[in-house]
This record gives sequence, structure tokens and C-alpha cells, in this order.
Amino acid sequence: MALVRLSDSAQADIVSLLAWSESHFGEIVRQRYEVLLATALRDIAADPERAGSVDRPELGPGVRSFHLRHSRDRARDRDGFIRQPRHFLLYRALLPDLIGIGRVLHDAMDVEQHLPPDYGSE
Repeated sequence: MALVRLSDSAQADIVSLLAWSESHFGEIVRQRYEVLLATALRDIAADPERAGSVDRPELGPGVRSFHLRHSRDRARDRDGFIRQPRHFLLYRALLPDLIGIGRVLHDAMDVEQHLPPDYGSE
């Protein structure tokens, strides 16, 4: 399993989306979304090209996206799960055993608007 490294932007995205989830839906939903995010990150670390991941060459070489809905069932616990997750990970393999998570974005966002001009080329 590869290691996962979050960029500063991805860390800020996660903090923001968890805070928003808690303020709009409560602590339980925030906790469930946190479990969903952790599950998706583990899924990507285990297999960066897993089913549901999408090659995104328009964003840079090796850039892929993975919608959290593909990890939803694995994040289920006895008390429930996030039925309609709305976020996806943007990432790429930096080394054979290192995955860089560049952003965690809402699926209604214009992706290119939230990326620096040289995203994926560093």
C-alpha cells in the first residue's frame, strides 16, 4: 500500500468541508464524512487506478480523480453512511509508493478554476 501525502490545499479543503458539514448537518454527519474521506484515501493508497478512478490528462500528466461515492459502501457502519457524497479527490502517483492528493473538491466546482496554472506538472 502506498503512502498518501496531502497538499496544503487538500488539507484546507478537508478542514473546510468537514466544518461545513458539521455546521449544516451536525456532528454525526461530519464524523461519517470523515470516515468516508479516510476510506477513500485508503482505497486510493491500495490501488491508485482502482475502479471508479478517472485519468485526467487535461489537468496534467498522471493526474486522476476519484469520487468519494466509490468508497461509500466501505465506509458504512452500523449507524449509517453518507448517502450522496459530493466530493472527489484529485491526485497522482509521485513515486511508486507515494500518492499526492492535490485537492478535495465539491463535484459542482469548476475544477480548472480551483487549480494553479501549473497543477500536475510539478
